[in-house]
Amino acid sequence: MEISQLRAFLAVAEELHFGRAAERLHMAQPPLSRIIKQLERELGTRLLDRTTRSVKLTSSGQALIAPASEVLESLRRAEDAVRSADDGESGLVRIAFAGVSTHPLVARLARLVRSQRPGIQLELSSQNFAQPAMTKLVQSETDIAFGRWDVIPADIASKVVMRDSLVIALPDTHPLAGARRLSISRLATDGFISLPAYEGAVLPDRLRRLAHDNGFVPSIVQVAPDTQTALALVSAEVGCHLTLGSVAGNATDPHVVFVPLEDFTTDVDLRAAWRRQDPNPALRAVLAEVMSLDDTAAA
Repeated sequence: MEISQLRAFLAVAEELHFGRAAERLHMAQPPLSRIIKQLERELGTRLLDRTTRSVKLTSSGQALIAPASEVLESLRRAEDAVRSADDGESGLVRIAFAGVSTHPLVARLARLVRSQRPGIQLELSSQNFAQPAMTKLVQSETDIAFGRWDVIPADIASKVVMRDSLVIALPDTHPLAGARRLSISRLATDGFISLPAYEGAVLPDRLRRLAHDNGFVPSIVQVAPDTQTALALVSAEVGCHLTLGSVAGNATDPHVVFVPLEDFTTDVDLRAAWRRQDPNPALRAVLAEVMSLDDTAAA
């Protein structure tokens, strides 16, 4: 039993007239009659009672209408699914993101994709640091990575999606807690809480660079596993912490203050990264939504 046979049968069953059914199918009447006869031979039963004046469904023909319609509807859904995937309107896109400062942006993206492209499924994976997210991207274990990197592999494309800056987190009891801006040189004798100095870790790198440029070696009093822990330690007056302006914008601890740095350093902007040659149409659709977020004007 072929799709063309079922389509021809349903046209005749609905029209109960071979001429009108043939016209509807854009074919001549004799080939249509042959298709119906071939279908009847294959099924071993008559589907239609035909006379020179009328066409009527037999009980077998009546029984075939529902399953034949279901087959054609399933075929239509399959065709729609393929077209949707080709158009980037459906599919799976995996996103790896690093750091608490990326959470608001990723949440906005997820809401936007759900609203504008409901056929696309997002698989979100939070990483503590940016380099593992880049490694997953290079190894094709994710499709988009959000993070901060000083080195981007040649086959990876990237774009800044949120401007950012460096600030110092201080306990509210610190003598410089009321400063509007400060140079890190004024903290040369303070203890610092650092994130782990993994390969590619941006904040520990910036702390070393800034301290070196200002003629001192930072005293690391504790290494925190993540930003939330580092800020909790600042609140407990263990030390100060170099972090991001976007982190300050989402912090809620009243005992931690954030003072912008006036020292120049390499940018710490948030980037979206993806494989240049990735053919996934759904990825291109999600990247279009990423670009529409347009947070690059934020300080």
